[in-house]
Amino acid sequence: MQNNQKKKYTIDELREIVKMLRGENGCPWDKVQTHDSIKNCMIEESYEAIDALEKGNDAMFANELGDLLFQVVFHAELASERGAFDFDDVVYEISQKMIDRHTHVFGADKASDASEALGTWEKNKKKEKGLKSQTEAMRDIVALPALMRAQKVQKKAADVGFDWDDIKGVLDKIREETDELYLAIEKNDTQNAAEELGDLLFSVVNAARFLKINSEEALRRATDKFIDRFDILEQLAQQNSQNLSNLSLEELEILWQQAKIEKNKKFF
Repeated sequence: MQNNQKKKYTIDELREIVKMLRGENGCPWDKVQTHDSIKNCMIEESYEAIDALEKGNDAMFANELGDLLFQVVFHAELASERGAFDFDDVVYEISQKMIDRHTHVFGADKASDASEALGTWEKNKKKEKGLKSQTEAMRDIVALPALMRAQKVQKKAADVGFDWDDIKGVLDKIREETDELYLAIEKNDTQNAAEELGDLLFSVVNAARFLKINSEEALRRATDKFIDRFDILEQLAQQNSQNLSNLSLEELEILWQQAKIEKNKKFF
């Protein structure tokens, strides 16, 4: 393969690039990587792709999707080297899975809307994995961040009718769990406080699910908002020749409230 820029590359050329990186005269770093050493890269690349999508930057989104695809091709090459499977097997597995789970498209099932289609998907998924109960379907949800896992587990329960009638029940549960957390803290019961905090978080996620809000995304945005406001707070302190570490909590709170006002001014 010539070392020059092209307007287009094929998936086979990308596979060849990875083989060269892993080859005898390849990259010293790429050559020593394993599935385990780069597993977190897939998580990072996924979040970076989502970030580009949310920013509405199509060029960046395409770039980050490329990074994610590279992870798939790289892992497939590692597997091929140890005789487990190759990229063609990966393509086969996902293609067959899509056909098997979309029986309303490729089979005899019918789905007139997205809800019915999702129901067919879940039915076929349970059959494929040999899941005989809803509890088994819940326990099958493991490899996710805690918020996402909680929300998916709650949806599984709601799918069979185990759900609140309205949002009031969810909010009452949040208040109940908050009171129980307060009580555990007052008793200086650290172990129980940790359990009650978990219950409170679980209840808050349930509110997000009930309101059709992605809890993981909501928390990520809240964290970004906090960072933006803290940035303004820090700038305000610098303008006043103040060192944050030397300020009292009351002084920091005043700056924080000013930062909220400045942030709103920038927004509008």
